[in-house]
Amino acid sequence: MKIGFIGLGNMGAPMAANLAQAGHKVAGFDLTASCPEGVTAAQSAEAAVAGADVVLTMLPNGAILREVAGTIIPAMAAGAVLCDCSTVDVESARAVAEQAEAAGLGALDAPVSGGVGGAGAGTLTFMVGGSDAAFATVQPLFAIMGQKAVHCGSAGAGQAAKICNNMILGATMAVTCEAFALADKLGLDRARMFDVVSTSSGYSWSMNAYCPAPGIGPQSPSDNDYRPGFAAELMLKDLRLSQIAAEAVDADTPMGARALALYTAFVEDEDGRGRDFSALLPRFSSRGRG
Repeated sequence: MKIGFIGLGNMGAPMAANLAQAGHKVAGFDLTASCPEGVTAAQSAEAAVAGADVVLTMLPNGAILREVAGTIIPAMAAGAVLCDCSTVDVESARAVAEQAEAAGLGALDAPVSGGVGGAGAGTLTFMVGGSDAAFATVQPLFAIMGQKAVHCGSAGAGQAAKICNNMILGATMAVTCEAFALADKLGLDRARMFDVVSTSSGYSWSMNAYCPAPGIGPQSPSDNDYRPGFAAELMLKDLRLSQIAAEAVDADTPMGARALALYTAFVEDEDGRGRDFSALLPRFSSRGRG
């Protein structure tokens, strides 16, 4: 396929590179980042998408997505598919899909899970909203960039799935870190706690696959001084999106709201910015109940 790729940051660059390595013709554009090997640098966003079968975007937030969509949709070929892989608010995803479809284009919102490592390794999971036809068009590209793509429903469903998933992740990581800090103060060895919890009813991805305690379980950012695999500020962004969505549909999400408050304090008032989201553990370890 001929592919346009807008947004070549930490996630977009390896995703675009994997598509190019698989033999697709990829033109890329980013205001600040350079194109990875195999991707042709376009002089503008409009030039990157001209004549493309599929246009992928990986952008920081909904406002920028709306701005970029307004620029590239008029420049896209009729019948092409706009596939946004950013994590944004559901309202922005649906607005961009409506704009694209009104212009005769297919549209998908396809946020990802798997982080920078998954982007490089081609093992991302895509949560996708949009039409069956658009999903079928982009499915071969999802197979190159990731290990799984789930068609979650109509426009906005991909963002809804991502927001709900990461609300669970934020809350479970927070309580996992709390539990390790409590275990320390109770005199329980961390390795023994892991052995119990990882095979008992406290089992979770945060404990078993991404343990926040260094030297325990599989290799994780805690073993690298909490340098981010998934930065705390990105978790904060996703938790904010979850509460914006909850407010919009009048959903009661007290645990999600509490996780948001914790990560807001950690990132904005403490030392969490630039650290992995699992670095809540040393935060709790250094604090008392008050």
